[in-house]
Amino acid sequence: MTGLSIATTNVPGVLPQKLEQIAAAGFTGVEIYEPDLTGYAGSAEEIGQLARSLGLQIHVLQPFHDFEGLSGASRKSAFARLHQKLEVLEGFGAQTLMIGTSTHPEASLDISQITDDFSELAECVAKVGRRAALIALPWARHITSEVEALKIVEAVGSSAFGLALNSFFSLAGGGQAARLRNVPGDRIFHVQLSDAPALEFDITRPKSHFSLLPGQGGLNLESFVQIVARAGYAGTWSISRVGATAEGSRTDHARDAFRALVSLLDEVSTRELALRRPLEGLPPRVTPTGLEFLEFAAEGSDRDRLTQLLESLCFRKERQHRSKSVELWRQGAINIVVNSETKGLAAEARAEHGPCVCDMGLRVQDADQTVARATALGTPAFSQPVGAGELEIPAIKGVGGSVVHFIDEKSDLHRVWDIEFDPVPKERAAQPAGLRRVDHVAQTMRYQEMQSWLTYYLSTFRMEKAPVVDVADPAGIILSQALASPEGEVRLNLNGAGERRTFAGAFLAQGFGAGVQHLAFLSDDIFETSELLSRSGFERLAMPANYYQDLAVRFDLAEETVSRLKRGQILYDRDGRGEYFQIYSVPIWGGFFFEIVARTGGYQGYGARNAPIRLAAQMRYLEERQVVHA
Repeated sequence: MTGLSIATTNVPGVLPQKLEQIAAAGFTGVEIYEPDLTGYAGSAEEIGQLARSLGLQIHVLQPFHDFEGLSGASRKSAFARLHQKLEVLEGFGAQTLMIGTSTHPEASLDISQITDDFSELAECVAKVGRRAALIALPWARHITSEVEALKIVEAVGSSAFGLALNSFFSLAGGGQAARLRNVPGDRIFHVQLSDAPALEFDITRPKSHFSLLPGQGGLNLESFVQIVARAGYAGTWSISRVGATAEGSRTDHARDAFRALVSLLDEVSTRELALRRPLEGLPPRVTPTGLEFLEFAAEGSDRDRLTQLLESLCFRKERQHRSKSVELWRQGAINIVVNSETKGLAAEARAEHGPCVCDMGLRVQDADQTVARATALGTPAFSQPVGAGELEIPAIKGVGGSVVHFIDEKSDLHRVWDIEFDPVPKERAAQPAGLRRVDHVAQTMRYQEMQSWLTYYLSTFRMEKAPVVDVADPAGIILSQALASPEGEVRLNLNGAGERRTFAGAFLAQGFGAGVQHLAFLSDDIFETSELLSRSGFERLAMPANYYQDLAVRFDLAEETVSRLKRGQILYDRDGRGEYFQIYSVPIWGGFFFEIVARTGGYQGYGARNAPIRLAAQMRYLEERQVVHA
């Protein structure tokens, strides 16, 4: 099995707590970040013993730099520090000291002197049965790339002196993994992995401002891993130090890092035989093929407000659970479950968050294998008591306490509506409004949690992410990250809110916590749907007249088209040949809302340029209601 490691700087707490969290997350190894050691009162021997008792191997001590190219007292001090670090390594029972290339302002640029210094270092390391891994820091005074570092390693020519690689250093400045093809695998002693945003920035600046967990950024880490493995590297893969923006909920960071690392290595191992699988028997990532249901927890007046809104959207109450206060509302392929039970998942969610979406059902090929992958990556399985005549539907408890159930056609799971529910006699057949299926689900969370949600989805499901979009709210900025399954059957929007006064921030602050803030339904004809909703009494969000005046000029729309959009309070966007139409309900429960959309011409976005207009209208609506009820 492949060795999986992480730097201690990524995890909160004192060093023993860090080691416990790292082991609990599933890692088999660890890089000790020197400040974590110097800030702890215990000895290196005690730390080594603790690590082994937790099933961890200490692979690396780092950082050690500003060693080479010095003279006089500075050189003497550098060698004294080296010998002290080797004693620490021995106490740990570890093998490798990571050497960062020098940033010392007095360091010589003479390659001959640098080579001689590293040759002497290699001799010192070899004498005590240890080894040193040279890593080229892009902001160093001299050796700034792995190509230059390899030349030094080859010039030194010692089996105790090799390379350490870091994917961020290799790729973030626009570098290509292909340049590593000529690096011999036996000269690579350690590999660190981290991602970065798909942005242009100066790689010579310290990386902590930019680096992310694998999968959270835009670097081609799969190519990096494949080339290094094909070169013959068979050592440990480690999560290096990542920046503050990637940390999310620090108490969960070790688990997120484990998911990200395993998912990356497992994906590459499916096509690169030289790379061993990180976890034997791990099922592949799952492709969600649709949203089977969304379940609301609501009772009393909150339930009444929801069902009135569903009726105005032309949903019909089609089924009632045989033994519980649970209803199925349906239109097209959209299944909305309204749960008013006083016990169980919905009741607990309602007690903690108020009325909310408490559960989501995804259609997958194999429900049991989906849960098996998720739990292997540290996601807890979810279960609750099942009554007579009820199905035990596989489920997991995701980030923020959300629950996801999985429905497949290999068993009776897809017949849950027939097995557990009875049809409701219809007094009259309401005409549908043309809502065919769920277009997307928008989940709101704090900025600090957003990357954790992203890693959870990308490591469990086969989904692709779009670039992060900054959405301007009247009171601040919201970050929006879209995810979609390969064919677009399941689309998710992750919205990170930081400012409490924003619409999304208010949703969090009012007790809802991280979760679904809105559902979007897909229509084939937005104007026909708009007309049918008008007849059913649907209360839609009003848009300002200025928006439509700007729309006519921005897209050169015909006057008749603009008039139809304005009458229906419909928002519009265009991208190439594709068009996008949006209608919003007024918010309920202080922040939840529905959206109706239509896509033509292959439009794949979400109307980002309309988001500030919608957010301002929602805030205006809520403020007006507060004045009325004051």
